[in-house]
Amino acid sequence: MGNGLSEHSIFSNLQFHSLHIAILGLDCAGKTTVLYRLQFNEFLNTVPTKGFNAEKVKVTLGRSRSVTFHFWDVGGQEKLRPLWKSYTRGTDGIVFVVDSVDAERMEEARTELHKITRLSENQGIPVLVVANKQDLRNSLALSEIEKMLALGELGATPWCLQPTCAIIGEGLKEGLDRLYEMILKRRKSLRQQTRKR
Repeated sequence: MGNGLSEHSIFSNLQFHSLHIAILGLDCAGKTTVLYRLQFNEFLNTVPTKGFNAEKVKVTLGRSRSVTFHFWDVGGQEKLRPLWKSYTRGTDGIVFVVDSVDAERMEEARTELHKITRLSENQGIPVLVVANKQDLRNSLALSEIEKMLALGELGATPWCLQPTCAIIGEGLKEGLDRLYEMILKRRKSLRQQTRKR
């Protein structure tokens, strides 16, 4: 009896919907390189983003499940950062890209990351921190990046830190897999809270 829908069929249908993901970070961190590596599976020379790039990308994650992400790659220049909140409104997750070699700008990256995650509409939105350029000899260790970005102080924001090299794509799918799991966990938690009311 009932409507014929099982909980299993509802969960299995989740993966066919497009997830809205904002790609943020300081200028020159590699955000657009990340986006086009995921979309075309090859390296494309990019120029600094003056506004945003929007792409729908179907990615095979984990045990061969196919997930469609609608990425909004937003420019990271200082004058564009106030616009970030427009792209995170209603988002399922945030990919925050940092340049692992640029230790001098980590404090600036930390400020921007904490600012965007503390907005009321972004409370609890999962964040994948992409430590890009890990292939370079003078890149910071993940433990240093975690400390410099004060990731432990993000409070209710679920996060994970993923080492990557966007040029060759190393670590990107693993990071998206972790982000997808955090999104599913958050959705499940929100559904349970709704049922309790």
